[in-house]
Amino acid sequence: MRRTKEGLLLTISYIFIGIMVVFTIYPIIYTIVGSFKTNSELTLGGSFFPEIWHVENYVQAFIQADFVKYTWNSVIVSMAVMVIATLTASLAGFTFARRNFVGKKLWLAAYTTLMFVALGSVTLYPIYSLLTALHLNKSIAGLILALVSGQASNVMLTMGFVKSIPKELDEAAIIDGCSLYGIFFKIILPLIKPIMAVVALFSFRQAWNDYVTTLIMSISLPKLRTLTVAVVQLKYSVNAAAEWHIMLAGASIAIVPILIVYGFCHKQFIGGLTAGAVKG
Repeated sequence: MRRTKEGLLLTISYIFIGIMVVFTIYPIIYTIVGSFKTNSELTLGGSFFPEIWHVENYVQAFIQADFVKYTWNSVIVSMAVMVIATLTASLAGFTFARRNFVGKKLWLAAYTTLMFVALGSVTLYPIYSLLTALHLNKSIAGLILALVSGQASNVMLTMGFVKSIPKELDEAAIIDGCSLYGIFFKIILPLIKPIMAVVALFSFRQAWNDYVTTLIMSISLPKLRTLTVAVVQLKYSVNAAAEWHIMLAGASIAIVPILIVYGFCHKQFIGGLTAGAVKG
């Protein structure tokens, strides 16, 4: 009876995981397959696979979206956001985990609250107004700062990971004459590499896929557009007709950098998630 119950639970788990995998992978497969169709095949429906595979959609998307220019913008913005987010999240997590200061509990409460409150587009206007006051609204630095904001979850992840590291290591380093920054860079940072890989991948993905913030920041200065904004613009042709096939071709190309980054970081990413699950 017990084995039957365990087998039933295992079967239900496999079915649930299979459904989740289908819902996760299907949009990607549909995007890639749809990128080889004509616009009429996409809008009218029909067979899942195209009657004729139109490779020229990719050529047209590459030319129309100016992929070289906007890909370079996306790479600069995403890499900068990843580096700044990783450094600031690790420093903040270390400070919250190891130091006591005035207002610590208040800051922690604010961070915890913000993790569960999605303000979304409401914050765009004040952020844009602040960047305008600082004369950064028409520069790539302003866009990077706008995308770096909102790291409550990254800070909390890092803080939990740092707390799992024995404080005796800090005390031993202090006895050896190590400063606070020396403890962070020489002791803590090498030990939190797995969770830093998770933060880096999350922040890179968020910056690469961001559309609304980048669109607003680049309205007055189109040269700041990233690849995501340029790909969406492919849908609108000069003939006032939505060219979904060209947009899907552009989206398929835009997926490649994320897959490359994940390919280099997947071991650290999985290690960070599993270590965080065990230690937390």
